[in-house]
Formats: sequence, C-alpha cells, structure tokens
Amino acid sequence: MAERSFAREVEDLKLGEGETFRGEGILAITKALLQSGVGYVGGYQGAPISHLMDVLADAEDVLDELGVHFENSASEAAAAAMLSASVMYPIRGAVTFKATVGTNVASDALANLASGGVTGGALVIVGEDYGEGSSIMQERSHAFAMKSQIWLLDPRPNLESIVKAVEDGFGLSEASNTPVMLQVRIRTCHVHGRFVAKDNRRPSFTLREALENPRRDTNRIVLPPASFLHEKEKVEKRWPAAVEFIKSRKLNERFGPDQGEVGIILQGGMYNNAMRALQLLGLADVYGGTAVPLYVLNVAYPLIDDELAEFCAGKKSVLMVEEGQPEFIEQSLAHILRKRGIDTRIVGKDVLPMAGEYTTAVLLKGVREFVLAHAPRLLGNQSPLPDPSPVLDDPKVKALADVVPARPAGFCTGCPERPIFAAMKLVEKDLGPHHVAADIGCHLFSILPPFNIGATTMGYGLGPASASAFNVEAAKRPISIMGDGGFWHNGLSTSVGNAVYNKHDGVILIVDNHYSAATGGQDIPSSRAENGRRKTNNGIVDAVKGIGVKWVRQIDRTYDVGRMRDTLQEALTTAEKGPKVIVASSECMLNRQRRVKPLVAKAVKEGRRVVRERFGVDEDVCTGDHACIRLSGCPSLSVKHLDDPLRDDPVAAIDNSCVGCGNCGEVAEAAVLCPSFYRADVIVNPTGFDRILARVRDAVIGFLQRRRDARRIVFPA
Repeated sequence: MAERSFAREVEDLKLGEGETFRGEGILAITKALLQSGVGYVGGYQGAPISHLMDVLADAEDVLDELGVHFENSASEAAAAAMLSASVMYPIRGAVTFKATVGTNVASDALANLASGGVTGGALVIVGEDYGEGSSIMQERSHAFAMKSQIWLLDPRPNLESIVKAVEDGFGLSEASNTPVMLQVRIRTCHVHGRFVAKDNRRPSFTLREALENPRRDTNRIVLPPASFLHEKEKVEKRWPAAVEFIKSRKLNERFGPDQGEVGIILQGGMYNNAMRALQLLGLADVYGGTAVPLYVLNVAYPLIDDELAEFCAGKKSVLMVEEGQPEFIEQSLAHILRKRGIDTRIVGKDVLPMAGEYTTAVLLKGVREFVLAHAPRLLGNQSPLPDPSPVLDDPKVKALADVVPARPAGFCTGCPERPIFAAMKLVEKDLGPHHVAADIGCHLFSILPPFNIGATTMGYGLGPASASAFNVEAAKRPISIMGDGGFWHNGLSTSVGNAVYNKHDGVILIVDNHYSAATGGQDIPSSRAENGRRKTNNGIVDAVKGIGVKWVRQIDRTYDVGRMRDTLQEALTTAEKGPKVIVASSECMLNRQRRVKPLVAKAVKEGRRVVRERFGVDEDVCTGDHACIRLSGCPSLSVKHLDDPLRDDPVAAIDNSCVGCGNCGEVAEAAVLCPSFYRADVIVNPTGFDRILARVRDAVIGFLQRRRDARRIVFPA
C-alpha cells in the first residue's frame, strides 16, 4: 500500500519462541501462518481481513527470509486458484478474502480444489462479514462449505484459540487431503489479546523445489473418470479421516459440569457473547466457569456425531446457538439424535432470532427464555427481563426522529466522487432521470441523499453488465458506474468486454481514484504510485481501448463539475453507437491526505514556504437557500445562524474539516448558484515578498472599504 506503513505490525511478525504477542485477532492469524510453515499466501482485500493483506504487503523482508511467496491477487478467484500449488506438492498455502462475496467469486476454483483434493495443507481464511458491522448481503459461508465439502473452522474469539485454529487447520487439511475454511467474524478479527509466540518456520517443501521437481497425478485432476471417484473418496476416505483428526485432537471443546438437565451447543465464534450473557444471568463467571454445560463447535463442519450424541444424552433439552440462517447445524443435530433414539429436546430458532447477529443482548434474552422454560431452578428468583416495547413506543422517543436528522452513509470530506454525482444531478435537470446501474465501492453512496442516484447493484465490477438487458432502442441511454478497483477485479472482461461484444449503446462511467479505496487504499494496476514489487501505472483508458471501445473520454480532474456535466451530456446525446466510456480520475482524498500531510508537516518544520487553500462562505452574499448543500452534501458544509435580526434563515458555512478541494465553489458555479464562496490561501513561513504583497492588499482593500463608507448615504434620525 502506497500511503500507509505497517512497520510496527511487521515487527510483531518477527517475535520468536516464548515472546508475548499482543494485538488484534487478524494480525495473530498473520503471525500464526508464519509459525505454521506456510509456503505461499495470496488474497484479495476487504473487511474484515484487509489488515492481513496490508501487513504482509509491507513484510517483504520477513517473507523473503523465510522463503514465503506473497501476492495481492487480482480477485478472490485468482487467490483461490493459487491453492492449486498444494494439489500436487506438500506445500502449505493460505488465501484470504471477504465472505460471502469473496467466496462467491472464488467458487469455481474452490469447488475444483475440493473435488480433486490436496496434498499440502490448504487454508482459506474467510472474513465472515455478517451482522451489525457488515457491508454486504447477509449470507453464510457455512452453505458453501457443505456444498463442496470443505471443512469449516469457527474458533473461539481469543488469540490463543485463533492461532491454534490456524495450526489445526493445516493439520486437518493434510490429514484428510481436503481444503479447510477458517471462518473469522468481524469481532474475531478485531478482538485484542495476547498469546505466547513460536519461532517462524521455513516451509519444509518450497515452491522452488516444486518447480525444479515437477509432479503430476491424474487422479487429482477434475476430469472424468477421476471426477466420479472424487465424490466417493470424499465420503469414504476424506470425511472419516477428518472426523478422526477432529476427535483425536479434541478440536471441539466442552466447558462446565459434565452433567446437567440442560446444555448449550454453540458455534465457536459465539462463545464470547454467550459467556457474557450467562454472566449477566449469574450462570457464569469472568474466568470462564459456567453452571451450564457447553459444547463449543470450533469445527462447525463436519459435525462429530458421537460427541454431539454423548453431550445430549441424559439432558432434558439443549439450546443450539447458531447465528444466521438457514439453521444447518440445528437440523443436523435433530437428525443425529433422532437416528440414535435420543429424546433430548432441541431448542434454537424458537427462542433465538432466525436471522441477524447474535449480540450479547440477543443471546441474553434467548438464553434466559430457554433456562426459564427448561431449568428454572438455575435462575432462582430472578425477576423477568423488562419488555423494551414500552420504551420504544414512548412518544418522547418517537419524537427524536423529528428532531435528530437521519445520517445516511456518505462520501468523505473532499471526496473526488462527489462532484461526479453533482454533475449527474445537473444532467438530470436538463435531460431528465436515467436508469443508473450502480456497483460495489465508495461510489455506491450515491444511492443515498443528497444524490439519490442508482437503481441496482449486482456485484464488484458488474455495474455495466447489470445494465446489459437495457441494450434496446429507446429515447434514453442507460448509465452504469463502476470503480477502478471493480474494473480490474472483474469489470474489464465481464462488463466492458461484454458491452463491446454486444455493441451495447450505453454510457459506462469508471470512477478512477487511483486506489482500491473502499477496502483501505491498496494499490491496483492503475495506481499512480511507483511500487517496487508490483507493476502500477497501467492506464484504464489504454485497457478499454485495447478491448475495442471507440468512444472514450478521460477527465483528469473530477472537481471540474462543468466539464463532467458537459462530457456526460455528450455521451448521452451523441449519435455514435456502441459503448461510451468516461474515465473520471482524481486521487482519493483520504489517501491523498495520508500522503500529503506528513510532507506538509515536514516542510513547515524545515521553515519552507507552504500554501494551504481554504474555502469559506461570504455571509453577506449567501441567501440561505442551501442549494449548495443539497447539490454537494460535503460534511464540511454546514449552516450558521447570524446575529442579524433581519435574517432568520441560517446561512451556509464551511467548518474546519474542509480539505480545500474546491468542490463547493465548482458546484455553485456550474449550477449557477449564488457567488458566495471564496478561496483564501493560508501561507505558512511566508517570504518577504508574501509579506509585502499582504500589506499592499490590506492597504487597497482598506482604501476601498473607507471609500464605500464615505459614499454611504446617512439618513437623519
């Protein structure tokens, strides 16, 4: 990554035997990979696993010393395909990406990998982006693991368990010749803690050795007749081997008393929230002791029938804590107990929500309802939990909605994508509304106020492809949008190539902010920064022309709202047929600030002249209609009440979060709004000439002000 350094985190990767590692869960996974003798790592960035990729990208010295190959993959599919190195050779490999979207993209490679099986340990680390902090559709990786019979680990959210899961994952993969999926939730990735580190290990068999000693086994290749045998091998050899490994290594854990009239079975990732709920009910302590027997599924798939049957036997009922839907584990548990004639009652989604994140508050309510119904003596004389509905129905609470404004997600201050959508609103004023197909990325915020632009989003780099059905004769052309990250991920072939091939007569707007900005500002092929390890500065315009697009326009400064508007109008009204591609380029402001601020601070400290642009609103000129705010939506644009008793309406104002992009003034000029915006240059360490010029300006302005005051007509009292 060009604009951020992870040097401190890289130092943590160097910790040796007996030293204490302190940090986040996702960084603990990174260290665990090196301790486990991994030979190669790949992946595609995306919350909540981006940190793993970012740190390894800065750890080239550590990786080179160990002989570990790392690369930022072009997509999740490219990452998953890397694991083919572990098919023929005893090399441990790991890839990582966001789930479930990344799993969907990688599905072809993963399915083939799981069919033929592996020789070396193959670990797929998926950031389960589910629940309150999620940014994607709400689905589970569990379904994919079951579909392709990839074993699924779901460790307890503490660093020791997470590190052990990485080590066990490689072992399980090698013992069963099956890829293993390590599922880590948002909270697991960001939990802080510590563990005792081990020395990093060089891979026992390297990629160089594999290249110099090639092997092939047609039984591992997904091609008939071998592919027919793969299914039998899965159930007759790999599955039993996995079950034996899980049982012998005791990967699933039990806590609390051996016996009890009730018990709780839970996914490993639910452990912290479940324990907190039990603590609040007085059924557990802060040290991990619990009055209710717990069976923790650190391996969510496959289930170990014998262990589940043993845990449930003799209990009146068990609560199945399974986040998300459908209730795969609960259904399997019912099947297991039914086949064995165990009449323990299974309680799950009847006291817990069918969908949504299982926070402590959710589990507290569900666990309490379960215990009250099946083992009330455990709670003693506890009073029932208060019903929250009266509070929510309180008129005072409801009145808050009228007072507190809604805060939809929006663009950062100074974001270069904001003027693009301001220009689109101006075009809409002249040509009317158009169908706009959106895409994944920061630009998707355009669907919310104040722009309200965008009708659909189908996937990363699929914006133009999702408009392909509208390739028909009509009075208006469809518009589609995608970012530069989506363009290189999937959009070049699937969207632009598809539009060229099918002669799609629509407008494709590619937002080029020089980074994969929404995932943390990672470099991509078209990034402007020089990167010693990767080839950057590959132009998007060259790529689309190379695939056959004839009508291409490049805008190098998106803040030029007038030019953006005119280019969009040209694309929508030109007589030329075929795809019209506009590449709108300006650097992501967040990354620009990360890059520029240290340089400015250094220059100021060294006494060099530095000019900072600031913008403001002339209170005497502003009419208070706030059209500039409605058309810009910049967080630094606010309102300000005046002391003037003759002016009731607040005027526009710019606060100190302004980064000097100038979009507000550009929008006001392009839309022919009031000319109330002004720019001021703040000069730090001014030269002698700057000081003389400032005195001259003050003198001229003072003279003009005094002359105006002298000419003012004063009426007698």
